[in-house]
Amino acid sequence: MANVTGTFDLDGSYRRHDRVVIAGSPLRLFRLSAGGRRAVEAIEQREPLPAGHGRLTDRLLDAGAIHPRPTESRFTADDVTIVVPAYNATPPEWSAETEVIVVDDGSEPPVSPKAGQHLVRLSVNQGPAAARNAGLRLVTTPLVAFVDTDVQVGDGWLDALLPHFADPRVALVAPRVVSSVGGSTIAQYERVRSPLDLGAESGRISAGSRISYVPAAAIVVRTDALRSIGGFDESLRTGEDVDMVWRLVAAGHRCRFEPASVVVHQPRRFAAGWLRQRIAYGRSAAALDSKHRGGVSPLRISGWSAVVWALIAARRPVTAVAVAGGTIVALHRKLHDLPPSESVRLAGLGHLYAGRQVAGAITRVWWPIALVAAVLVRGARVPVLAAALVPAILDWRNDTTSLPAARYVGLRIADDLAYGTGVWLGAIQRRSIGALTPVLTNWPGRTAD
Repeated sequence: MANVTGTFDLDGSYRRHDRVVIAGSPLRLFRLSAGGRRAVEAIEQREPLPAGHGRLTDRLLDAGAIHPRPTESRFTADDVTIVVPAYNATPPEWSAETEVIVVDDGSEPPVSPKAGQHLVRLSVNQGPAAARNAGLRLVTTPLVAFVDTDVQVGDGWLDALLPHFADPRVALVAPRVVSSVGGSTIAQYERVRSPLDLGAESGRISAGSRISYVPAAAIVVRTDALRSIGGFDESLRTGEDVDMVWRLVAAGHRCRFEPASVVVHQPRRFAAGWLRQRIAYGRSAAALDSKHRGGVSPLRISGWSAVVWALIAARRPVTAVAVAGGTIVALHRKLHDLPPSESVRLAGLGHLYAGRQVAGAITRVWWPIALVAAVLVRGARVPVLAAALVPAILDWRNDTTSLPAARYVGLRIADDLAYGTGVWLGAIQRRSIGALTPVLTNWPGRTAD
């Protein structure tokens, strides 16, 4: 049962029609009893919850329909040990109230810790997973924070994170990781398009949801929970943080993203290093797929949306509109107790969002296939060009960046091409196409008492 003191925030997807709630990621439908309606009304008004709300509250939390806003914590900074994996980098200074373990991952010359920091040295470089595990073995506090050397945290960064651990099911809480302000082109781009920055909306972390991962650049984890799953997988040089979060979720724990706490990450300074980083991120996809089938699929959409956009690409707009209309009718029959406008909204937005996903998959992961198609098939050129340019231009208009449109779009395309190159390299290395394969789903429904 939910064990959270405080109130709840409604997810941005949340909509209620009398005794039906549609919310979450992926989107789910909850049919409420009279008592359930009283509970959600109390959540909406931030009023005390009625007795017996725990089962419904838990289901709403686990669906990502609501998010806790806890007000009390049994933990303080004294209950946290900070582990800093360091490789050829100087660890930052920390306040004296927090124990800090610096793990030198085979640096040459060896790392020199600051005063008050405990140093562990690995004789050879073994990767961030092994370095974090070496530090984890020495932790005696109930919570452990992992912070990379290129991350700056301010005073009080734990204040918004620790209250979440009042819920005994919460095993991990992550802050928002923003890129530092800089004058270089890459720094300006990273400020609005960093893969480490997961936005300003809080949420649960789970594969296939709006927040499917968090980076280990800065996270706080329940020590016993992390040890119970064996820590980080040392066979993974990249993607080890994503794998760790997904294994915690699979073990029945909750993981949360809390953007009220913000830390600052220093991005790569030069284009070559930035592109190598993106390729490395992409290469991790095949390894992650081998452990979490479907978790890193480049495209996860309804089969009907796939048909609609395939027809549009084939220049059959009338047929595409007819299929889309049919999905609206079918959805309304399923949701007969909701206004027809809701079926139109859900199906319409679903198809539009699917189109954005298709475009992203084409330019980010499937670009080698799309490039060949554009060269060999005249009719494929316009759809491929639109997939590459339209989302990037729309993002430039929406993002608060001072970069000129051409430079932003160019960096966005280079970003996608580098990541996709890594995905293909990883797939070839492991002889597996799982990270390249789409997942087709139906519109999910769910009921609640």
